[in-house]
Amino acid sequence: MLTLLNELNPEQRAAAETTEGPVLILAGAGTGKTRAITFRMAQLIASGVPAEAILAVTFTNKAAEEMRKRVSDLLLRAGVPPAQPWLSTFHSLCARLLRREAANAGLPRDFAIYDDDDQTAAVKLVMANLEIDDTLTPRSVLSRISYAKNHGQSAEKMRSDAIDKDGRRVADIYAAYDQLLRQSNALDFDDLLIRTVKLLRESAPVRERWQSRFQYIHVDEYQDTNRVQYELLRLLTGPKQNVCVVGDEDQSIYRWRGADVSILMSFSRDFPSARVIKLERNYRSTQQILDAAGAVVANNPERLGKSLSAHNGSGSTLKYFEGRDAHAEAEFVAGELERILNEDSSQTCAVEYRTNFQSRAFEEVFRRRGLRYKLVGGFSFYNRAEVKDVLAYVRLAMHPEDDISLLRVLNVPPRGIGKTTVDALQAAARAEGSSLWSAIEKFVSGAAAGRAVAPLRAFQELIAKLQDALATSEAPDFLRAVLDETGYMDMLRDRNTPDDVARIENLEELVRAVAEGIENGESFTDFLDAAALVSDADSFEGKPGVTLITLHSTKGLEFDHVFLTGMEEGISPHSRALNEEKGIEEERRLVYVGMTRARKSLTLTRAVYRRIFGNEQQLRASLPSRFLAEIPSELVETVRGSMAEIGQTRRYEPDPEYSYSPEEFLRRVRGQSVPPSAPRRSTGSSAYSRPPARRGADANPLLGQKVRHPNFGVGTIVGVEGDDEDRRLSVSFPGRGTKKFVERYAQLEQM
Repeated sequence: MLTLLNELNPEQRAAAETTEGPVLILAGAGTGKTRAITFRMAQLIASGVPAEAILAVTFTNKAAEEMRKRVSDLLLRAGVPPAQPWLSTFHSLCARLLRREAANAGLPRDFAIYDDDDQTAAVKLVMANLEIDDTLTPRSVLSRISYAKNHGQSAEKMRSDAIDKDGRRVADIYAAYDQLLRQSNALDFDDLLIRTVKLLRESAPVRERWQSRFQYIHVDEYQDTNRVQYELLRLLTGPKQNVCVVGDEDQSIYRWRGADVSILMSFSRDFPSARVIKLERNYRSTQQILDAAGAVVANNPERLGKSLSAHNGSGSTLKYFEGRDAHAEAEFVAGELERILNEDSSQTCAVEYRTNFQSRAFEEVFRRRGLRYKLVGGFSFYNRAEVKDVLAYVRLAMHPEDDISLLRVLNVPPRGIGKTTVDALQAAARAEGSSLWSAIEKFVSGAAAGRAVAPLRAFQELIAKLQDALATSEAPDFLRAVLDETGYMDMLRDRNTPDDVARIENLEELVRAVAEGIENGESFTDFLDAAALVSDADSFEGKPGVTLITLHSTKGLEFDHVFLTGMEEGISPHSRALNEEKGIEEERRLVYVGMTRARKSLTLTRAVYRRIFGNEQQLRASLPSRFLAEIPSELVETVRGSMAEIGQTRRYEPDPEYSYSPEEFLRRVRGQSVPPSAPRRSTGSSAYSRPPARRGADANPLLGQKVRHPNFGVGTIVGVEGDDEDRRLSVSFPGRGTKKFVERYAQLEQM
């Protein structure tokens, strides 16, 4: 018997001591699930179970190593001789099993395992052999092959089901890729799982041998298992059914990767004698944070259900802030972070967002204010491949002799310009001491008709088109022309993987960023210079107090203070999920995960307006996220203030006289297309006296009035809509057109 079990709470101890038969540990966020499962393994070893008879499977090597260390420490503290259970990821488990059973699996014992880079290289080689060099990319092809493998679809079946040319070509690549793997005595990651399941299913002696070996099986993060992993678990589970799974249906957020939460939900049906133990004592967050997060996820219909209680007490209420736009949202968050870190620089803070494009506004504001940060779950906005690709096209339109930019995009999207042609161009440029652009011109004008000439000529014509667009268009329109004329957006839309959807959003955000820069008085060249400097300054020394992170990347992490941003329909929940109930449920779980990362404080923010891709001068009103309305209003304090002129910059200035009421939060988040906000306070010279609302014949007292806007200059009010605090004004500016503003946000100065 392990002598340290009294360190556990009653539920954790029950999980550690219940060692026989099937067990489901339903572990809420921050309830110590890793603690419970490691104590359980140590308890088994201390009671005489051989360590090699214990298997624990998780999803990352880091998690497996953490468990290994904890078990060793527990045994050392308890005076038990050191021993190690079999701890690994699913893929590592399958690799070790297949090596030992290679002969039975029809494999050489020294088979190779292809990682991501190897798989990509293999697909590239196959595509080159098949002379496929067009809109298909190795990564998109690999994604489709992986999907087919995990759904039991052969290359032949894929080809017979194909409805277009691309589908048939992917099937051909699939067949050749599998043939290449066999010739190379190699397996990819999907093969490791599939071949192991096939072996255990078809060979009773092998199956019984491994069931006898693993007398006690543990699976961590069970809500993230897919169907192949589930089948592997069932095949390894022996007749005693000593299987213990740990999971939380409320934290299943990887459906796009194949995770199936219904596997956890049906555990008691699969194992009718299963004991369900709920861990509900939370050691991370305050009760107010847990109550808010629990109220949101309670709206999901299919749950096993938990009621979390906080070890750390009630804590403070949540904060909610509405910024006029993404810049104001970022300024507010930056101000709050500076206040927190000035009080205690050791605090950990996270700015969470649903999609990568949202990081751009925060990065720019944080850099300008000298606020250090670390970016997790993605590259710095201007360092993302798709952004760098498009900016390379921009530089080529300005300077075609830019060899680095030319090499980056010469065959992106694929246009049939292969390595042999590129090598020949580089050799010619070296011999002539010229740029690659000049080498292309000489090659096209002097070469006989051949396979390489047509795509090079098309590339020349493309850059000429972009040069014309640069000379005749406003910067945002020119950037949209780059996206359209190059075929870059079409390439991403055709592939349509989750990563490509995110890349499309990033490029749309790039256009919005250019529009904002122009509106704020920057030239296009200024913008490009700033983007280059941002990329160069992306890393820094020392431990930062602030982390920028996607919601998916927050899983398993925790922070003292969390800012959950972009709480708007179309962002959170994401637009791709709006028409699918299962999608909305997963988006709700994603918000729950983000909320429960917070230890001390949680702040929710959104932008009332966001710029529209395709019309960057227009700010479109957003709807509050439906998840906000699911939070009890008594748990939330609404923060308000305005943007103020401070020195040479504009920053968010909180309103110290504002008093909170639950009704204010309800009024803002429930059923209003343009939620109300505080009237703008007069600051500096940007004062605007708002006449009272009127009705009847005198309903539009502002028509014809001259006003000054900080960006657009002097204009005339030509339209007034509404007569409440959300009154909208249409203002005509000479040479800039008519702009529409919500009056309280407009920053107008009466002339």
